[in-house]
Amino acid sequence: MGDKKDELAGKAKEATGKATGNDELEGEGKADQAKSQAKQTVDEAKHKVSDAKEKMRGMFKGGSKQ
Repeated sequence: MGDKKDELAGKAKEATGKATGNDELEGEGKADQAKSQAKQTVDEAKHKVSDAKEKMRGMFKGGSKQ
């Protein structure tokens, strides 16, 4: 959830930078958004790996009972 807040904060920085002509602030906002999106992607990948591990454990446990 914190990553979404960081993304929104980045959007706010970018918009403020655009509105005030502050290229540095605008760039920081874009960087914050990219960083947040990367974190979200990593978190999603971790969940998928965890789910796959659990599925494999279930397959092996089920297979050993037969």
